[in-house]
Amino acid sequence: MATGKSWLRTLIELIEVFLDSTNRSKKGRTWHQHVVPYDDGWAVRREGNKRVTSKHRKQSTAIRKAKTLAKRYKSDVIIHRASGGIRERISYGE
Repeated sequence: MATGKSWLRTLIELIEVFLDSTNRSKKGRTWHQHVVPYDDGWAVRREGNKRVTSKHRKQSTAIRKAKTLAKRYKSDVIIHRASGGIRERISYGE
């Protein structure tokens, strides 16, 4: 009977570890939108993505698109300079 309890305890611990890891991975991904220089214009890229969401000729247009997405997902807009540094951060979170 003692082996039955240890087996059950092991199963419960495995389930807890699994549930813990799935919650952690959901929290790690954000919807922050970056406005970055791209080729001869500007692009909007979600944080953590390699591909761009949209391409624009003017930075102001890219900022408008990023703000729309950030408001929808209650996240931030991070605006970069042409040199790559961060110029401004706008938060639409709760």
